[in-house]
Amino acid sequence: MMLDCAIIGGGPAGLNAALVLGRARRNIVLFDNGKPRNAVTQESHGFITRDGVSPAKFRELAHEDLNKYPSIKIDNVEIVEIKRSSGTAFHLSTREGATYTAKKIILTTGLKETLPTVPNIQDYYGKSLFSCPYCDGWELRDKPLIVISENKNAVHMAKTLSQWSKDLIVCTNGHSVIPEAEAQLLKKHGIRIIEESINQLHGQNGNLEKVSFADGTKIERSGGIVTTELAQSHSFIDSLNYDCTQNGGILVDELGRTSVEGVYAAGEASNSGPSQLIIAAAHGSRAAAGVNSDLTMEVFQ
Repeated sequence: MMLDCAIIGGGPAGLNAALVLGRARRNIVLFDNGKPRNAVTQESHGFITRDGVSPAKFRELAHEDLNKYPSIKIDNVEIVEIKRSSGTAFHLSTREGATYTAKKIILTTGLKETLPTVPNIQDYYGKSLFSCPYCDGWELRDKPLIVISENKNAVHMAKTLSQWSKDLIVCTNGHSVIPEAEAQLLKKHGIRIIEESINQLHGQNGNLEKVSFADGTKIERSGGIVTTELAQSHSFIDSLNYDCTQNGGILVDELGRTSVEGVYAAGEASNSGPSQLIIAAAHGSRAAAGVNSDLTMEVFQ
């Protein structure tokens, strides 16, 4: 069977795209490999009516919504190859060797992240160390916090996090990434900077209590924000040859269309940066509208 659309990625962007297309009576398959970037997250915030929901519960509720529509199918497999035929259709292959054919493709594959090179940081990430102040800043409010960043985003993150706590320390883990003018500005606002390498994080059950440095210094902290290095979770650029932004995101127009006819993108894959659930879901809805509009117009040519 020829699918109207194949959606690659089962996060909020893909889920909402599936909902919009299912309600438009399009035959679609949502492919979800079950490896979301927010797997370590315990609660997601900022989505009205779903504030504090766990990612697992969010997906469960989303699947319940999608199951109401008979033209939507969810396949928990990974797409490893997408090729365009001599016509306008796309051929998709799973890791297990199954194949599908679709008129349109929406890429909602998201991003993968690399944490700062701090020993045992994984023990605290998603519990007391997070990547987004808008998602977790409220829970960290008024606590003594740390910003761990090995890149130029350290300054921006410190300024942003200061809305939730005035007791901030920025640690660059041995990297000189803060220009002198910016360093002076942070210090003027009471934000301390430590460039010494972090030796270890200390705490219990993922709750940060103390940070020790290579020079023997120790500071007490109750949580904080880390800046991560991000890359496309699964890039099909070699076979689809779509254009990208300077930041590495997939370049799209106002309806999620890429530079390749029939290929659309939404969510973090096109943002090239982390986004809240509500923003990713909105982008999925927008791309779905683009797909449905284009399919409709093709009938009336």
